[in-house]
Amino acid sequence: MSEKQTFEHIVYYTEGNNLVMERKFKAPRAAVFKAYSDSALIEAWWGPEGWKTKNTSFEFKQNGVWHYCMTCTDENQGDFFGQESWGLAVYKKMVAPEVILYTDAFSDKDGNVAPDMPKMQISVFFKEESQQTLLEIKSAFASEEALMQVLEMGVVQGMESQFCRLDELLANGL
Repeated sequence: MSEKQTFEHIVYYTEGNNLVMERKFKAPRAAVFKAYSDSALIEAWWGPEGWKTKNTSFEFKQNGVWHYCMTCTDENQGDFFGQESWGLAVYKKMVAPEVILYTDAFSDKDGNVAPDMPKMQISVFFKEESQQTLLEIKSAFASEEALMQVLEMGVVQGMESQFCRLDELLANGL
């Protein structure tokens, strides 16, 4: 296990080919779970600042598919402006408001998984902690090299940026 590190509000560490990220939200567990399980809500916060997410498919059920596109809408992000990043997730298990398990992969607009990009097995745990929710995300990769590729792409910084957007949504009562 690597030493725990902190980036803004996220605590993270690695265990072999797994990345673990933890972050607290000043909101009830049911509200944080709803933000993950409702198509319109996840579009409102998923993706880093300056990016807009559009779901082309969102079936929040076992074996349901979530196919989405994040588009950079911030002209100040230089070469990223106008860039699209597609993702494809398949839900494996959900127990409201405790856990969501799914696979996640980079894809193209037709839902074809990008063969040269890492695929992840994601476990999201929603834990109540004295009027707050501790979100624990475990991402399992096929190899430590795949994990390092995603870390070098800035996954922790990107997650914190989108969690700031989630904070704002939760503060406004969803």
